[in-house]
Amino acid sequence: MNASSSREWRPDVLGDGFEQLTLDLGQDEEGTVVATLVRSVPPARSWVKRFFRQGIPSLSDVDVLYVHGWSDYFFQKRLARVFTDRGARFYALDLRKCGRSLRDGQTYGYVADLKTYDEDIAAAIEAITEPAADAPRGPRRLVLLGHSTGGLILSLWADRHPGAATALILNSPWLEFQLPRQQRETIAPIVDLRARRRPLDRAPQVDLGFYARAQREAEDPDDLAEINLDWRPEQSMPIHAGWLHAILEGHARVADGLSIDAPVCVLLSARSASPLRWSEELTRTDSVLVVDDIARAALNLGPVVTIVRIDGALHDVFLSRHDAREVAYWRLGRWIDTELGTR
Repeated sequence: MNASSSREWRPDVLGDGFEQLTLDLGQDEEGTVVATLVRSVPPARSWVKRFFRQGIPSLSDVDVLYVHGWSDYFFQKRLARVFTDRGARFYALDLRKCGRSLRDGQTYGYVADLKTYDEDIAAAIEAITEPAADAPRGPRRLVLLGHSTGGLILSLWADRHPGAATALILNSPWLEFQLPRQQRETIAPIVDLRARRRPLDRAPQVDLGFYARAQREAEDPDDLAEINLDWRPEQSMPIHAGWLHAILEGHARVADGLSIDAPVCVLLSARSASPLRWSEELTRTDSVLVVDDIARAALNLGPVVTIVRIDGALHDVFLSRHDAREVAYWRLGRWIDTELGTR
């Protein structure tokens, strides 16, 4: 599929400094399908001042593509600045039927195969790499940045597209189900049967809204975010059998081992906690994934994997309490400067 040929960048809901582009992905049984590309437009040459003031390596030849997690969309302004302050161009992709890309009558986030997102990513890369009059000349490097389900999607994509990405940064990637591998393999045939017979049946799901509450209580007054609850509700969007089957297939591929040829950085909380009853512990732990299992699974991604464990972090490490959030950004900045700061 091709992205919109008009390239009509419009003001984004994030306000000044952000624009969005609708990417046409054709039609399916629910109607018109689109993805939405958001770009950060910082003040002209703002990174130059920071470069000379602090000596941070320029990433002027880098394009960053961010992909969100399940029941989510892009809204993290500060995360964009981490890269644009270093001279990179930052883009975020709201996948089909998610966030900005959800259209009336569509089943939220539904795909039956994670490879379907290759179309979304291809359209985004086409738009990103389209020549622009004010763009620096010469080859550019692509850095992929994914959170949770977005981390799984980008890991599988990078494995299928060797040489395409210069680096892969994963924020609590959903690389393994929240059960031991043996139990995942036990339920997989049941999910497979349901997916083939009734793919849009809702799958069992327990979300009492505690993760959203933890984010509110951990909110940093110096880094506030206005959340659109239609795109990111306090209780997760419903999941369906066909989609869950696609996720389990992705987990199985990771368990078998990928061969990502770019360096990988995985940021995770130091601990997990059960979200079945509220406690203060939920404001300092990952209450979505079993982080020890994710850390082990991450070693299957490729030959060069850096795992960063952050004490006190939430599932989205960049939404943690102030101290853990600052550590997460500092660790990310150090890794970026080390791996990408020189060509």
